Amino acid sequence: MNPSASGWIKKLIRELKPQDLFKDNDLEVYYRHFRDCGFIYGSNVTVVNNWVENDDFEADEICKINLVIALLIAYTNHNTTNDFYTEVANFYNTINKERVSFIQAIIGSKDVKDQAERIINKRIQIDDNLIDKSFNYFITNALLFVDVLAFRNYLKTGSVNDDIIKNYEAIIESIVLNTLNSKKAKSDYDKSLINLFEQSLRYQRDSVLVFNEAIASVDSNLFSRYCLDLAAMATWTDAKLDNEEEIFLNTLGENLNLTQHQTNEASKTIEAFYKMYRQKVPLLGSKNIVKTFYDNSTNMVFKLIKRNSKKLTQELLESKELVILLSKSTIRDLSKEEQKKVQDQLLDVFKSIPSLAIFLLPGGALLLPLVIKFIPKLLPSAFDDNRIEDEEE
Repeated sequence: MNPSASGWIKKLIRELKPQDLFKDNDLEVYYRHFRDCGFIYGSNVTVVNNWVENDDFEADEICKINLVIALLIAYTNHNTTNDFYTEVANFYNTINKERVSFIQAIIGSKDVKDQAERIINKRIQIDDNLIDKSFNYFITNALLFVDVLAFRNYLKTGSVNDDIIKNYEAIIESIVLNTLNSKKAKSDYDKSLINLFEQSLRYQRDSVLVFNEAIASVDSNLFSRYCLDLAAMATWTDAKLDNEEEIFLNTLGENLNLTQHQTNEASKTIEAFYKMYRQKVPLLGSKNIVKTFYDNSTNMVFKLIKRNSKKLTQELLESKELVILLSKSTIRDLSKEEQKKVQDQLLDVFKSIPSLAIFLLPGGALLLPLVIKFIPKLLPSAFDDNRIEDEEE
């Protein structure tokens, strides 16, 4: 099976025999296996539970396999008359109904099996030729389990919308920010990551979801475990757990109605994972993982804008209001209304440039502040021209 070739999901299903392997064992049973392989942390090092053995898979291919396996487990344990491919395609098309033109550009096929494969491929990474494969989108990929939770809910209720995904992400953002802020001594890069989260929120919603409201909105034991594991991952930005962080995680576990065993397990598992895969996962090497994420994100956004500058300039010049707002953002903070306009109009621009699809994926909005920072620097002529026009009005 080659996860980078057409027809790989069909081969995976034939190899796994999910109706036999997963029947009557829902995601709760296998959740710890998804954590152990790194899927929950966004750093996939092995195929979950070694259900597929191959030492030649790239990290993005392992991530695709793990995502499909998680979706298969949810699918196998819920009654439906549709086949797996149809349910996956219907699910992603439904949650992206406001981005129809973007989704159609990704799919480009009427065959439902081909549709499902193309969507899964696009959920994991952007085009190979744009970004070095060694860059691991660990925050974006760590949010892929949100897809799985929403897919399971979709199979249970028969309906789903983009608000469910946004709600899950808002809860996670609140918990992760509170975790980072629990640190007594914050490194410069802890502060940078907090700032990145907070800045991205300015372009999504008016404010961070209140912590108590976030906790109260967690709707299942499985989501509770997931939130705690992401919080535990956030505590390990400096590769150690201090007393304040330990107290915070214990309190968080209690608030999420998890057992002490589950809370302890979250801390022990992330420590064991980081120590075991320090050499295999680039972000867990000698450099601080937050520093690596922040630096790589900055470099990635810079490359993307630079390599798409011609098309981006073309699109921006058709949106005079957006250019004016981006110009203003270089000299003052934008109002909430202006921030919302920037987000909406930028996302519309990204829909017309497939290479910028990462900003439409889970967690992509985290990178918007970096985009807004770099566009005026990389496309100065467009902004200089606009400033002249703006002054003349």
